[in-house]
Amino acid sequence: MTRYFTEDHEWIDVDGSTATVGITDYAQGQLGDIVFVELPDEGKRFEKGDEAAVVESVKAASDVYSPISGTVVELNGDLEDTPALVNDDAEGDGWFFKLDMADAGELDGLMDEEKYGAFVSKL
Repeated sequence: MTRYFTEDHEWIDVDGSTATVGITDYAQGQLGDIVFVELPDEGKRFEKGDEAAVVESVKAASDVYSPISGTVVELNGDLEDTPALVNDDAEGDGWFFKLDMADAGELDGLMDEEKYGAFVSKL
């Protein structure tokens, strides 16, 4: 699997034509304790950059954007009962949804882990 990052602090793991999306550890740290996650509906189609989900913490609510275009094929239902999974493992078990990618070429505009680390270090 290959992992990419966005400037809006989403991560995306690509396995074949399926992309798993979540927020980065940096993002969850900035938000604080996550108390609610609103996920998209399965079958919903997004264009790159569309608002796809909402994450709420004790500090703020924040939109989660779709890093690429695609159709939602799976949701992390565990987040409904345990939104704190995002705090515990943002870049693992705290994933939000999976997309069937529409255009793998859109990945070219995303950052790899090294570039994302350099980006975050300047914030």
